[in-house]
Amino acid sequence: MEIGAGVDETGRLLRDEAGFLLQRDSGGSYRLVLLRVPVDHVEKRVRVRGFYAGDGIVEADGVAPA
Repeated sequence: MEIGAGVDETGRLLRDEAGFLLQRDSGGSYRLVLLRVPVDHVEKRVRVRGFYAGDGIVEADGVAPA
């Protein structure tokens, strides 16, 4: 995926010592950069929209229930 490409993915939101991850329905995972902390959605299926920043990182515009 190219840097700056739009991301619209669903999966399971996970939290670890470094922050948040999206375990993608399509396989693999993304590290998420979030402005707001979506604690209500941790360990649940979510939809993430944002932009790919490179190295498996997504700058998320939003996290919502899927």
